[in-house]
Amino acid sequence: MGMPMEFNTMIVTKGNEKQIQENVFQLKKEGLRIYPMNIPIEVRKIIESETIGQALVIKIELENEQTVITYKFITGQNTPL
Repeated sequence: MGMPMEFNTMIVTKGNEKQIQENVFQLKKEGLRIYPMNIPIEVRKIIESETIGQALVIKIELENEQTVITYKFITGQNTPL
């Protein structure tokens, strides 16, 4: 039996994001997760914190029970916390 898949409507970084271009970040999460692509979603450091901006998820990779998302800030902070 495979691992359950989660649908996330917010990016929660927990400070684990890696900047790969000026406004583009990559985040690795444990488990299999699906995010809406190419529509603005909130980015937060932790789930209970204030929104630090909105981003577009531009790539989702599911592999080895991990999810790697690549997202681009469109509003708000564009550097890691």
